[in-house]
Amino acid sequence: MKPTKQQLKKQRDDRLRYLIFFGLAIVLFLHAFCQYGILNQAIAYLIPSASAEVPVVDSGSGFVPDWSRLKFSDMIMGEGGSVTYPTDRGEETRTWSAGQSIADFMELGDFEDAEFSIEKLNLSKISEFLGIDLNSLRLSDFGVVETQTIPTLVKAIPALRSKSPASIKAIYDTYIRVGVSPGGTIGSSLNNPKLNEVELGSAIDLSKYQLTSIPGIEEASIDKFDRWQDTVIGLVPGLRDLPWSEFPSLPNPDLSFIGKVDLVLRDIEANRIRSISGSYQEGFNVPCYQNNCAHVEMSGLGTTTGAQWISGKVQQVRGGFGILQAVNDGKEPTGRHPFGTTFKQVVWDIDEAKGEMQTAMFFRFCKTIPFVGRTCTPYFIGPVPFISYREQDPIIFGNPSTVP
Repeated sequence: MKPTKQQLKKQRDDRLRYLIFFGLAIVLFLHAFCQYGILNQAIAYLIPSASAEVPVVDSGSGFVPDWSRLKFSDMIMGEGGSVTYPTDRGEETRTWSAGQSIADFMELGDFEDAEFSIEKLNLSKISEFLGIDLNSLRLSDFGVVETQTIPTLVKAIPALRSKSPASIKAIYDTYIRVGVSPGGTIGSSLNNPKLNEVELGSAIDLSKYQLTSIPGIEEASIDKFDRWQDTVIGLVPGLRDLPWSEFPSLPNPDLSFIGKVDLVLRDIEANRIRSISGSYQEGFNVPCYQNNCAHVEMSGLGTTTGAQWISGKVQQVRGGFGILQAVNDGKEPTGRHPFGTTFKQVVWDIDEAKGEMQTAMFFRFCKTIPFVGRTCTPYFIGPVPFISYREQDPIIFGNPSTVP
């Protein structure tokens, strides 16, 4: 039966009312998104936030880094900076920026005291693990070569003594450049003072020569080369991407003092005196006598319950030793060293509402200066995102185990 005009009019009116109703509902919904942040909450729910923390494994006593998935290239600076300090070769300046890997500006010598023994690695081992074709690289790709003289190069690769200069293009060109006859063997001319005066990087363009054109260079460990400590990590082929598990040795976490994250508390807390954080120079029970003492309260055996790890964002302590101690005004964020001297673990971002905290790594620069000795800056190079914890997570504090 065909609808009447009156029925058609009623249907049109009903549709119009529905459209008005849904239109109003949409407007109110969008207004709520903008007014109360529902849109941001919805997006955050649908798209989880990126995690910047390092991969970890639960040792049973606490979280430790998964060394097989930890690399220099993944250690990204959260803040930029620049510092100038004295060395035995004059002043040195290092500059870094937020978002940059520490492999781009940290040097091998900064880790000489670490438990890694990375200086014992050679290019053969690194390339074998990562599948690098060393024949495709140039001498300029291996940073230690630039500062070598012919005698120091031979000291690193003794088999070169019996070679003739003419058989190795880079060495032959260096002889010609410094005015030494390329006759005989390399070993027979090492006493010529001219060869001691000029570094390879100054004598020739290293980018013109194949890395493996110097026989045996891939087998020589890094520490065989003179001034290897001054080489930036990223200038050792593959080292920036080599998992730490492939280093000759690893820092063993110190399990002498462990506990649990009990409460994370923000800056409303003041004058905390049961601190278990600090520095090598001030000890690790440095109290926080200020209005802002954001910290994490710990729980565990005996007096561990109620102990406070102060946030390095709000408290600085003395650090460093030797002439480089003066860098950064001699200060570093408070923290602990459960994983040795390589880096300092610092409580950084605290989310009291979620009961979470993000810790960060802080590094230092080090030099060995003739007639002065070993010297290091405070641990102020950071923050590099490290391990995140939630309340009731186990945590390793390391030595010492004293609690005020």
